[in-house]
Amino acid sequence: MSEDVALALDLFGPLGAVRTRRMFGALGVYRDDAMFALIHRGVVHVRAREALARRFEAAGAKPFTYERDGRTVALGYWSLPESALDDPDEALDWAREALAQAR
Repeated sequence: MSEDVALALDLFGPLGAVRTRRMFGALGVYRDDAMFALIHRGVVHVRAREALARRFEAAGAKPFTYERDGRTVALGYWSLPESALDDPDEALDWAREALAQAR
């Protein structure tokens, strides 16, 4: 099991039947058919739009971006705030909100 898979299952396992899938150099994290998180190079990002994205930004999170054809592309996923990496309950709270948006 890769470190990213172990991290995903450890953080998000309490949500229920979480599964992962490799995609484009990252790891997608799913609950049912909804992808609510991705892990890239050991950084956990969760889905966030509009008000939730603003809360992530206020908490010091960074958007997941990549370069394509000389421009920066954002996918609507934000890193977990540092405080959530040390607090499993906080990480789950963010993940629950991200899962609700992904559905």
